[in-house]
Amino acid sequence: MSFYEKLKALNIELPAVAAPAASYVMYAQTGNTVFLSGHIAKKDGKPWVGQLGKNLGTEEGKQAARAVAIDLIATLQAACGGDLNRVRRIVKVMSLVNSTPDFTEQHLVTNGASDLLGEVFGEQGKHARSAFGVAQIPLGACVEIELIAEIA
Repeated sequence: MSFYEKLKALNIELPAVAAPAASYVMYAQTGNTVFLSGHIAKKDGKPWVGQLGKNLGTEEGKQAARAVAIDLIATLQAACGGDLNRVRRIVKVMSLVNSTPDFTEQHLVTNGASDLLGEVFGEQGKHARSAFGVAQIPLGACVEIELIAEIA
């Protein structure tokens, strides 16, 4: 099953690629490696605001991370000239979780993104990963994730 068939089976329609919110580009490529800038969680087109451990729980955080992964896939498609079939491997994911000092489930929140990348890209979606708890994310978003991929 192609990546596009997997997205369709998951009822995922890729959104338009977001514009940068500051002085950066959404992705940069060197050789066969593409670096995607951090994408914040959005809900209904607006920043998904909240703090894990305060007003958001782990399951809602996982949903937010999954939403970020969908946006990342859209940006990755743009980086591939519109063809996700050029993706050879998702190499690394770094996740920042807006969380209270006593919240310790950042890794579980980040599974929302990692699981979706695995569902869509299969073996090619297995990646190295870091997940951090941070005091704040731009615009008050609950999750921000960046991604590194190898493309053909």
